[in-house]
Amino acid sequence: MAVPEVVPIAYQPKHRTESIGRYADGQFLASVTYAFPQGFRPDDGWEEHKRLYTVLHTFDAEGRYRDSDIWCAGTWAQQQRAPHGDDSPLTRARVRLAGLLRSLPRRSYTDIAVRPFQVTHEDVLFGLVVRKDEDGDEDEDWAELYPDRLGFGAPWNGTYDT
Repeated sequence: MAVPEVVPIAYQPKHRTESIGRYADGQFLASVTYAFPQGFRPDDGWEEHKRLYTVLHTFDAEGRYRDSDIWCAGTWAQQQRAPHGDDSPLTRARVRLAGLLRSLPRRSYTDIAVRPFQVTHEDVLFGLVVRKDEDGDEDEDWAELYPDRLGFGAPWNGTYDT
């Protein structure tokens, strides 16, 4: 089955799709995630290139992409130097995410369905990107959430693969 025009994403509390749902103006998808810039090749000092982002994507009720709020809380190296407390990049990222979610009027956590989209911020790819099967089998195509690396595919019930 080919990638549908609107891709379902299932709400899963305490898992990687715990910050998705609907709000007064449509749908949202949010996360805290690490990412490398596009084309980065691991080498010495990779810890300074792996960045922690707070991400909020918004969509209209039909799943059309509206906007993204993407914020870098720090690097893996900074997190290792300050793993706890208010100065921790992870703490800052989670606080930022909580504030973004609180700003969504009439927010409810539930399944969503959105159209593929992509945006590049600080040379990092964000979005729900359609990926084609290498052998050209349309039934094996999938949609992948970047940079979270969650794959959505047949039977298109909203569950993801990592």
